[in-house]
Amino acid sequence: MAVKAVRAQVNGVWVTLIKNTMTGYYEGTVAAPGVTSYSVNAGHYYPVTVEATDLAGNVTIANDTDTALGSKLQLFVTEVTAPTITFTAPASGAYLATNTPAISFQLRDESNGSGIKISTLSFSIDHGTALTNTSSGVTVTTITNGYNVAYVPQSALMDGHHTVAVNVQDNDGNAAAEVSRSFTVDTVPPELSVTVPSDTTTYQNTSSITVTGITNDVTSSSVTVAIKLNGTNQGTVTVNSSGGFSKTITLAEGTNTIAVTATDTAGKKTTITRTVILDTVAPTVKSITITPNPVAVGQSYAITVKVTDND
Repeated sequence: MAVKAVRAQVNGVWVTLIKNTMTGYYEGTVAAPGVTSYSVNAGHYYPVTVEATDLAGNVTIANDTDTALGSKLQLFVTEVTAPTITFTAPASGAYLATNTPAISFQLRDESNGSGIKISTLSFSIDHGTALTNTSSGVTVTTITNGYNVAYVPQSALMDGHHTVAVNVQDNDGNAAAEVSRSFTVDTVPPELSVTVPSDTTTYQNTSSITVTGITNDVTSSSVTVAIKLNGTNQGTVTVNSSGGFSKTITLAEGTNTIAVTATDTAGKKTTITRTVILDTVAPTVKSITITPNPVAVGQSYAITVKVTDND
């Protein structure tokens, strides 16, 4: 009996196959489903059903459960969109005051994609030992279309520049473009030296004083300087390319506390405090006594003076 029709079904859509008179086979060109087959079933394929009908109306159906042909009726469809990697911490170019900084990034696959294959995650710091989703210090959180990954270094990083590089693939084998993030660790406060005022209590009779000094930080220059007089910020302090600075301030009568603070880019601070006493009132001579008076030639005499000052 002659074959009347042959058709195939994939993803719920039937397509009629046309007989090739040269080969005798029934053929058809079919557009693949627009979604990867990875999540369709445990085998990660779309089942294909073939139906053949003869002129008498007899029908034969073969599908992926067929003992002989089942393996031929499995259509594997892969996505072509690579997953993405996005850093969330630290910020690009950040200066960090901790040597065990929190590192975090997002792994995302397209909607209806095959999903992130988390076992392919590989990242490293400064091209060191490769870290994975199961490494110590790594936390992986499952979210829609991917994962959020957090990592805390298990040993302290050295002060200086560091780079984290991350790679991952989706379940269809598409590799994400490698993403890297650089930052600087600085756990050492800046150097600071104050030359004026000196480190001993200073007395002066003029209200103007120029605070001078020098600062530096090997890892995270440049350094900013702030000067407070009796708790009040004295405004912008210019630091030159060599780290030198000076700022003229006006003292209050009496004891003045001057606090100089240097802050590096990582936020580490060094503070030096100086004390300056402003005394603009001259001492007062209260009394003078000379004994004996008169005194014989060549003899000694005692002079006693009583003096008071405003302090």
